[in-house]
Amino acid sequence: MSPEPRPGRRVAVTSPRTAAARRPRYPATREIDEQTHLGEVYMGSLLRTQFRLALFVCTVLACVVGGLPLLFLLIPELRAVHLLGVPLPWAVLAGLIYPAFVIGAWLYVRQAERNERHFADLVDRP
Repeated sequence: MSPEPRPGRRVAVTSPRTAAARRPRYPATREIDEQTHLGEVYMGSLLRTQFRLALFVCTVLACVVGGLPLLFLLIPELRAVHLLGVPLPWAVLAGLIYPAFVIGAWLYVRQAERNERHFADLVDRP
């Protein structure tokens, strides 16, 4: 049977570099304010994200606005349908499309603000 080890003195182990100077960390907002290369990369990232969103919204808008007349041209039976006494193409193009535009604009603003919040979180990270 081996004897139990006696409790020895506790020793604190430290790194030999504890006194080394730490490199100051600059926040990304400072990089953007000073227009450094890194700040340009951050801003370019935000601009590309917002540009992609705008292109997507414009593409959907163009498809809807250009597609509806094409739909009515290709399916002549739809031209004969009346909605509250108004021909369907007129009702859709003159009245029902505007609420769709408002909803699309609202969704665009929500997504653009979300992109900006994500960017702010990225920039404000410690």
